[in-house]
Amino acid sequence: MRGLWGAAEAAVTCGLVLLLLVAHQLWWTNRQAREGAERQVQALEEEWGSPSPSAPPGAAAESHPDPDPDPDSDPESRTSGSGGPSEQRPGRRQQAAPDPTPAPRWDQAYAVLRIPRIAIRVPVAEGVSKGGVLNKGYVGHYPRTAQPGQGGNFALAGHRNTHGEPFRRINRLRGGDELVVETQKAIYTYVVDKTLAQTSARDSGVIRPVPRSEVKAGHGYSSPGYYITLTTCTPEYTSKYRLIVWGKLQSMRPR
Repeated sequence: MRGLWGAAEAAVTCGLVLLLLVAHQLWWTNRQAREGAERQVQALEEEWGSPSPSAPPGAAAESHPDPDPDPDSDPESRTSGSGGPSEQRPGRRQQAAPDPTPAPRWDQAYAVLRIPRIAIRVPVAEGVSKGGVLNKGYVGHYPRTAQPGQGGNFALAGHRNTHGEPFRRINRLRGGDELVVETQKAIYTYVVDKTLAQTSARDSGVIRPVPRSEVKAGHGYSSPGYYITLTTCTPEYTSKYRLIVWGKLQSMRPR
């Protein structure tokens, strides 16, 4: 009898510990990461001297018209602007246009990604390591992919669940939604063009200079351009597959 009672107590204790771990992962890590990411955004804006419009915290703005590719394992082991005088379209040379962003040091937050459609404002850091970047609630830039404003593919990864989950709702993005990347020198506006709801975690083609899936035939591009790629895990609370959003550079202007 004592043995059964002891086993029951142990089971209850284990259950409570598991509940606490789940609460830590789903609530506390999100809170810490979001607060830290917001502080980093504010620090960048203060350094640049011109705050950007901030999206309201909380749920997505539903009124707007909604690997690794593996941010949840070790990614580094794998492979409508107005056209005004201060803006430049890709491929056109203008004296006022800023130089593309140079490669920053490892783990450095050097840009801000804003996605009005889903009310996201998050820092972008170099690299896609968990501890140095993704678990801080940042979005990570894949090494050896283009920087903002450069020809090729500016490829990013972010958590979909826990640790700030900045890419939680990127499945809601639709063609024409803006992806705004701000750096110290310039503001780059990309526009969502294509999405890939699910592909293999090892589909490295999606972040190549001309992004094209090596798993899902017909998904991606066939010619050079100025691209942005967002990658995250899917389905939610798993890291089995990858969800991909692609966009094209529409305009850029100096800060």
